[in-house]
Amino acid sequence: MAMDSTFNCTVITPERQVLDTQATFLAFPAHDGEIGVLRNRAPLLCKLGIGVMRLEASPQNQRIFIDGGFAQVLDNQVTILTEQALGADEIDVDEARAALDEAKARPGGSQDDIAARQREIARQSAKLRTAQSAG
Repeated sequence: MAMDSTFNCTVITPERQVLDTQATFLAFPAHDGEIGVLRNRAPLLCKLGIGVMRLEASPQNQRIFIDGGFAQVLDNQVTILTEQALGADEIDVDEARAALDEAKARPGGSQDDIAARQREIARQSAKLRTAQSAG
């Protein structure tokens, strides 16, 4: 008898539940690097970064843009709480490119301005990577 190698993954934003599915592997952007999850992973609670979440599931693998938040892994259940989550098909590539160009063109200034500029560059770059992974 084959052992079940799946776990449940849920992605929730303030507006909607983006995803609720079974997966065999998940990698998500933590604030300090990428974290991978397989079935029976040790419990974890962490702050999320901005990036691309990769989900391996049957019948189709998925890529989802994640914009910060928190992740909890407990008893073969992964819960992602994030400000924004977009599937590759929900991202307008031209809009993301224009926003990236605009962010790169912003002048420096205070430390807060520089940090906001860097966050926006990371955000738009991750959106582009997510959209391009679908093609």
